[in-house]
Amino acid sequence: MATRPLAPDTNGAQARTLARRARTRKFSRGFLTYALMILLAAFFIFPVVVMLVASVKPERLVTDDLDSIYAFVPREFTLENYSCPNYKEADSSCSENPGVFQRMPFGRFMFNSVLITASIVLLGLIVNSMAAYALARLRWRGRALVLGLIVTLIIIPFEAIAVPLLLLVNNLPWFDGSTSWVNSYHVQIIPFIADAFSIFLFYQFFIGIPRDYDEAAKIDGAGGFAVYWRIILPLSRPVFATVAILQALTHWGDFLWPLMVTQGFEYRPLQVAMQEFFGQAPRQWGDIMAFASMVTVPVLIVFLMFQEWFVKSVASSGVKG
Repeated sequence: MATRPLAPDTNGAQARTLARRARTRKFSRGFLTYALMILLAAFFIFPVVVMLVASVKPERLVTDDLDSIYAFVPREFTLENYSCPNYKEADSSCSENPGVFQRMPFGRFMFNSVLITASIVLLGLIVNSMAAYALARLRWRGRALVLGLIVTLIIIPFEAIAVPLLLLVNNLPWFDGSTSWVNSYHVQIIPFIADAFSIFLFYQFFIGIPRDYDEAAKIDGAGGFAVYWRIILPLSRPVFATVAILQALTHWGDFLWPLMVTQGFEYRPLQVAMQEFFGQAPRQWGDIMAFASMVTVPVLIVFLMFQEWFVKSVASSGVKG
């Protein structure tokens, strides 16, 4: 009996072809995605690279190298833009370029920025979280009205209240007997501790925590503050990280208010000092790049150290609300 020839496995061949095409499309999409990401990363990072390279080059090469590859690679390395202690000596190589640390008290400005930002963030976490706890977990008359006012304050820009706030703090007394807060640390800290947006973020997170925890703690004899301290705070680490990061980024770059309420070098932060440094004569671009590098690099280091928290904070703030 004659045997019939086997039919070709067309279904299997078609499946393999479709799988191969799917893999090709997936690879192409991945390649294009990563190529676009690399291109965008290079576009955004090249100004930082140019700034860092220019800060370690002699002043005469800073502008000359901008139209060549040496804008990204220093052909001569020097730290005279940062500091040159012997710049007044006749045989000094940087006799005409004293450096940032000789031209301005950079250390003082850095201390001011760190102190002001850290104080606002730390005190704000306590004050804003306690205010949000009272709104989210306690029942009292006028709570809805206060919550509505806080939401309303979020949409009011700071520029709208800057001048009235300046007039207010200019006439407030302080513990040392002064009759004005102007030109001090506390005028840059106290007005920004309570923040409507931070309170709202805390509130949104707190109302999502089950009240069963509160009831169980109260049965064990815990009071209102004990519930906040022992129950709410340990469960709210993501929103605390979110608020801390957002507030730190906001107040590290403050410019308008410090410019309005401070005079001289004693209390001014880095951002105002950068503007003053840029306006000094003679304008040395190497020194300006060095100053900008010392302002930018700490922020980049903090970002790289806490990159995971940055991503989580963005995700958390996007989900809540």
